[in-house]
Amino acid sequence: MKENNYIQDITEIRSMMERSSKFLSLSGWAGILAGIYAMAGALIAYKVFDFNPDKVVFNFAEGNTSALYINIILLATLVLFLALGTAIYFSYKRSDKRGEKLWTPTTKRLLANMAVPMAAGGILIIILMVNGLTGLVAPFSLLFYGIALFNASRLTIKEVEILGYVQILLGLAGSLFIEYGLLLWALGFGVAHIVYGIYMYY
Repeated sequence: MKENNYIQDITEIRSMMERSSKFLSLSGWAGILAGIYAMAGALIAYKVFDFNPDKVVFNFAEGNTSALYINIILLATLVLFLALGTAIYFSYKRSDKRGEKLWTPTTKRLLANMAVPMAAGGILIIILMVNGLTGLVAPFSLLFYGIALFNASRLTIKEVEILGYVQILLGLAGSLFIEYGLLLWALGFGVAHIVYGIYMYY
């Protein structure tokens, strides 16, 4: 009887330590919806703005290049904010349901680990666009996002690390096959997130 109590105590202590050192309030629905936003964004970029670079230095066939760049940046920003807002909302709901705080020292460390590669990637992407290297925008966004996920994975669940590897591989593939960059971007930010979200949900 005492042995069972010891095992239960150890299990509870381990669970408490894990909750205090790892961010566990990730939601499957956040991943699914982020994937849907990304796929919708890729479709709009392709169908509405005719954005599908087939080489590193890509010139738009028609229209004002700077105006189209601004539209693409605004679209990407909208997708990003929708995904972040959804993630924050569902993480808050999940942590509240578990009786835990969302904003903790672990959350701060998680965001810091993601912020550096994301900020560096964002600045690099702006530099690439200014210099007309549009074909590298999609693969580089996948690469830096994958690195950010890999950095953050030590503070959350193992599946985030796997998702990071997927994004990095797709980013490398997009760098090699520029003409498929937008498709691979949709696979990484869209399909991969949906699959991850469904797995997390169930």
